[in-house]
Amino acid sequence: MLRRLLLAAVVLAALVFVVEGGEFGTWDLMRQRSRRAELAAAIDSLERDIDSLRQLKQRVETDPDVQERIAREAYGYVRGEKEILYRFVDPGRDSSAVRAEP
Repeated sequence: MLRRLLLAAVVLAALVFVVEGGEFGTWDLMRQRSRRAELAAAIDSLERDIDSLRQLKQRVETDPDVQERIAREAYGYVRGEKEILYRFVDPGRDSSAVRAEP
């Protein structure tokens, strides 16, 4: 009787080890599948970002309206003699650090 009980315990332990133990247990495989789904979603998001950046690059290189908007916003360019650019300086900044723009 004791021998059968011991044999049943060993078989049960072996069965549990086969299902749950080792390097690729059931829980580990479930975590890997979850991680794989997260990575696939991240890849899709990054691919959309890449596509939008490619479109923006194309527009910056070829669209004069986009180029003008960037020049106005980033560099303070004005169009012709009819526009005046006003720059407001933060009162807390050192006035000697502000250089005069033509």
